[in-house]
Amino acid sequence: MFSPVNQTQHFTEPNLADYLGDSVMLDSFGNNLNVVVVGASGGLGRAFQDILLDIPSVNRVFSLSRKSEVFRSSKLENIYVDLESTETIEDAAERIQSRAGTVNLILLATGLLHDGPDFQPERSWTSLTAQSLERAFKINTIAPAVIATKFLPLLAKKKKSSFIALSARVGSIGDNRLGGWHSYRASKAALNMLIRTFSIELTRRNPEAVCACLHPGTVDTRLSKPFQRNIPQATLKGSIESAAQLIKVINNLTPNESGGFYAWDGTEIPY
Repeated sequence: MFSPVNQTQHFTEPNLADYLGDSVMLDSFGNNLNVVVVGASGGLGRAFQDILLDIPSVNRVFSLSRKSEVFRSSKLENIYVDLESTETIEDAAERIQSRAGTVNLILLATGLLHDGPDFQPERSWTSLTAQSLERAFKINTIAPAVIATKFLPLLAKKKKSSFIALSARVGSIGDNRLGGWHSYRASKAALNMLIRTFSIELTRRNPEAVCACLHPGTVDTRLSKPFQRNIPQATLKGSIESAAQLIKVINNLTPNESGGFYAWDGTEIPY
């Protein structure tokens, strides 16, 4: 378990061009792709957005967040979404359906680990409160569940399509050897269960679709900043690097692997 500290190590983000080219493609999906990135104002969400805009087979990127962004590409359409508002999620799904009809890839790049001094990962059960559990579950579990119910029906049929949620290795029950971080672990474990359950129903409705959880590794974003001191420099990833690796995993996933939980390098993580 990482210990919160005030100082973080310096990290230099690699250039986007270093990760583009034939190695970062979505060729298993075909061409003229419509892609949705939820949480596009975050570190990983923005990285996904920027890489996807430069993939030739991507026709349109719908960028969902609470922030208004300047359009930097004719491919990009920004849509306001508040994760705690079902109404804005429903409106976004309806808007995307009216613009594109169906989508080929939905990337859910959201998550909450800390938020000011009153919401930090718990080191002990003595720090666990009903309020912290409620806050973690609202963002890490309930919001993704609502998004899935509104967006899974938009996935294209009769060809590969995917709904991908970013989870975390600490949400693995089988891999939990350190304890702590109770709210975050529990909310991500619940997310994993929901994605697994959604995948079973999705297979019946849309046999070519993939629904899976991905663990990005430890990425140099706002979420991990307070916990980087004890992380070896070699294992700390930039957001562009991590997003590029995850896109490769997504491209390689097949319907037979739907419902799984995978790391950034494609290895399966126990639930």
